[in-house]
Amino acid sequence: MAETALRHRGERVAGLTLGQAFAAAASVLRQAGCETPELDARLLICEAAGLTHEAYIARARDEVAPEIAARLDASIGRRLKREPVSRIIGSREFYGRSFLVDPNALDPRPDTETLIEAALELVERNGWQKRPLKLLDLGTGTGCILITLLAELPQANGLGTDISAAALALAAANARRLGVATRASFIAGDWLDAIGGEFDLILANPPYLAASEIALLSREVAEFDPRLALDGGPDGLDAYRRITARAGQVLAPGGRILVEIGATQADDVAEILRGAGLRLDEAIGIRPDLAGRPRSVMAGV
Repeated sequence: MAETALRHRGERVAGLTLGQAFAAAASVLRQAGCETPELDARLLICEAAGLTHEAYIARARDEVAPEIAARLDASIGRRLKREPVSRIIGSREFYGRSFLVDPNALDPRPDTETLIEAALELVERNGWQKRPLKLLDLGTGTGCILITLLAELPQANGLGTDISAAALALAAANARRLGVATRASFIAGDWLDAIGGEFDLILANPPYLAASEIALLSREVAEFDPRLALDGGPDGLDAYRRITARAGQVLAPGGRILVEIGATQADDVAEILRGAGLRLDEAIGIRPDLAGRPRSVMAGV
């Protein structure tokens, strides 16, 4: 932690231990209005020092080496500009696994784990655990949805599509890193255009913000997530209309489509699904997230 990010905010850093550097960094982030200053500081100092959280605790009284100080200072400076911690350290935990992230794809959100839970509930309910399921993940981004389900369902195979070649490269890297590359394929595509075959489960976390809402987002989202992953058109529902128009043609008998939604979109998305000849899943249907807000909708033919 050099003089630039902390010293001019009144923090002296020379000779600090790792624990003291953590406290100083958390103080600066708190004063700057960051929502989770302690968590941010811990993640950044662990990344700068190349330590796990457990190793950091064991070495909290070690003095900060100059090279660690420089890396931490640079990271704190980026965070003060509201760059998300996950983008600074290059990874994000999702459903207990670490995914690489970069500027080409949406930063995975805890809310999206609602889709994982709903998909796994469907599999258990239908006794599909040992079936060679075919999964289709539309707008795959980091690949977090598809890769997580492949990791949880070792008999399944999956295809991820994205309009961004750079995002597909990132997803493929995550599939290799997390040991599912032999069961995951990735191709460039615009939603269901040019997709053939039959899939047991179609998944998507499409852009669902109305274009006018993007300017109201936090800087962490508006400035660092790709606009293509956020902008759902004038009413936020464009992607759902595109996806559902062909979903029935590529769903296998008994298959389901499962989409993430904005907190106020449950009725609108359900109506779009019904208009495309799909029926809400009787058992799962509209699923809330941990905060109790509607977060996913499941339907079938």
